Amino acid sequence: MDINRFENIKLLALDVDGVLTDGKISYLDDGREIKSFDVKDGAGIKYWLRSGGEVAIITGRESDIVLRRAKELGIKYVYQGAKDKLPRFEELLSTSGFKENEVCYVGDDLPDIPVMRRCGLSFTVDNGVDEAKDVADFTTISTGGNGAVREIIETILKKQQKWDLILKRYF
Repeated sequence: MDINRFENIKLLALDVDGVLTDGKISYLDDGREIKSFDVKDGAGIKYWLRSGGEVAIITGRESDIVLRRAKELGIKYVYQGAKDKLPRFEELLSTSGFKENEVCYVGDDLPDIPVMRRCGLSFTVDNGVDEAKDVADFTTISTGGNGAVREIIETILKKQQKWDLILKRYF
């Protein structure tokens, strides 16, 4: 793997269900939806933003919960209802000014594959579908919703020689 592919990454683009969550969706009797997010992933996103990176969400579903989580974490770019994710990815590039090779995309299922093929670096999670694993540059050890995003962020920041700057704040 060319180290430049890691060094060029400035934008982390994430799917939600199966990446930021474990993929399960629960409904209350009144129809409200429940999603669970891993705090380690949230902390990792904060570290990524603190190191100068940006974050985007591209998800096929629409949920107020996703907007709430994105706002809590300071995620600037949120694209929901993206059944076809590639046009939303192109919109993200146009809106943000980032180039394809500056984006790391994390997906877990078939709708993510076109974006995974276009971006500079791609990951899937351990419980991603086989087809996503075949396309991804890397597969995490962690499963979606259980620290996989944090694992990816640490990997990139370490390759970019920025992880020690994060650690200095705590040691």
